[in-house]
Amino acid sequence: MIMSGGEPWLRSVTRREFEEWLPRAESRYAEYILASGAMPLAQARQKARRDTQRAFSAGFDTPGQLVFRVMVGEERVGWLWLAIPAGDADPCMGWVNNVEIEGAFRGRGYGRAAMGLAEQEARSRGMTSIGLNVHGQNTVARSLYDSLGYQVMTQQMRKTL
Repeated sequence: MIMSGGEPWLRSVTRREFEEWLPRAESRYAEYILASGAMPLAQARQKARRDTQRAFSAGFDTPGQLVFRVMVGEERVGWLWLAIPAGDADPCMGWVNNVEIEGAFRGRGYGRAAMGLAEQEARSRGMTSIGLNVHGQNTVARSLYDSLGYQVMTQQMRKTL
């Protein structure tokens, strides 16, 4: 259900947008880790910091880490982080590490469209498959990914004692 204003499209972020986005993305990641019950807040923040620094070892210019604004016309409606592998990683599988539609634009089909754009971008870069990780408590995202044909590859479970 895309609303008027045109079809969604991707635009690479500027350095300034990247610097605005990265700390927020890291903080949201820490919140998901905390909500999963995997570890307390301080450890979740440390893990999020380590993982983010590893992913963006060269900051804005890190090869293979593509951050986009999801656009509708000239309106910025969300963010997409797509990783294209290098080195020992599966050379044919890209990863959607983050997709986020701004609150005011949710429920309009932009998340679904962003995933389609991620698939197109990965395909244009030689990828033959695309993967993602989703936290168990994120039922809205899990439902979207299921409806788009994503299949569970692994699953972790936990019981607090």
